[in-house]
Amino acid sequence: MNVSPRRFGTGAVLVGAGESDEIGVVPDRSGLALAAEAAKAALADAGLALGDVDGLFTARLAPLTLAEYLGIAPTHLDGTWVGGNSFVSAVLHAAAALDAGRCSVALIAHGQSGRSARRPPLVDTDGIGHGNVIDSPDPNQPHLEFELPHGFVGAATHYALACSRYMHEFGEDRTRTALGDIAMASRAWGMLNPRAAGRGPLTREAYLASPPIAWPLTRADCCLVSDAGGAVVLTTSERAADLDTAPVHILGGAEAMTHAMISQMPDLTVSAAAVAGPEALAGAGLALSDIDVLLTYDAFTYSVLTALEDLGYCGKGEGPDFVAATGLGPGGGLPVNTNGGGLSYTHTGMYGVFLLTEAMRQLRGRAGPAQVEGCRTVLVSGYGGLLSMSSALVLGRMPGSG
Repeated sequence: MNVSPRRFGTGAVLVGAGESDEIGVVPDRSGLALAAEAAKAALADAGLALGDVDGLFTARLAPLTLAEYLGIAPTHLDGTWVGGNSFVSAVLHAAAALDAGRCSVALIAHGQSGRSARRPPLVDTDGIGHGNVIDSPDPNQPHLEFELPHGFVGAATHYALACSRYMHEFGEDRTRTALGDIAMASRAWGMLNPRAAGRGPLTREAYLASPPIAWPLTRADCCLVSDAGGAVVLTTSERAADLDTAPVHILGGAEAMTHAMISQMPDLTVSAAAVAGPEALAGAGLALSDIDVLLTYDAFTYSVLTALEDLGYCGKGEGPDFVAATGLGPGGGLPVNTNGGGLSYTHTGMYGVFLLTEAMRQLRGRAGPAQVEGCRTVLVSGYGGLLSMSSALVLGRMPGSG
């Protein structure tokens, strides 16, 4: 494998990762507190201090609010929000800022009390699947005008539409079997992770008996709802050389979008990962066969199935056969979501940052019982909104980096 951190055109590297002290049900801490906890852990992992941070990247949580809470005054702020995948996009944005000299240490942080937050009932008012308190919403928002009246409330109803179309085109029974395989693989990885919320084994019988949420999705097809925080730190290659940490290189990266509202998705069975994934791999000069671990956004089992096809592991409609033949769990041919993913590890409502923290663990050999031996490359593929956009990263360790 011949890789170069400069092929993609960035000198930025990931040097730290951290999560909140507790995840799951944490009623005594706000989302802001969880973000701060994770930020401090990531900086400590990198051997840096809060005072070193001059670039702050958040999503939904305002960067000004987090900066004030942390007691810092960054000179570069970015609050780009494109759904739960925003933090994968933030790596690309932070790398660009570092390359341009806009900052020297970039902190990407997230915290959310998805389970324990005290709030009024939630209604999906933004059109990309997130529950939001109705606070004088603009009635002219396309989603409110054209989709909400027809029952599209919450992410599950939107993903269910895409999944049902997939079943129609490629077979209900074989799709259901594959979704069950994905759920069971995620749980098997989660059982190796002492911090995972989904701890008990998931059998085929239990999967099939899971109560319905939005047909064809059942509870076992849907992610957890939890409290957690996560953060990563980037800096320049030059500064990383002075740190006592093994840097993780950004070998390739890309972003793509196809729509905002699910009703406007050009093809309900094809996501933006079909563009972002291959472009990220091309930037890295690698093929899928060079990838050791795949970490992909799994708010729903269906999103894993379509990602496998769109990234190029198999052709459209061939995902169920690929899953059955390859195996995605421990001991399988393709390690996918080795921390348990959003289905069995944690999911605050925005999962993307936990793709990054797990990628850092795997590449540094710190994933414990779930460690993939010899892991040197990770493909991170996230979804934002309602299969609306995708950000992909190829991350890797350089030969001789430990």
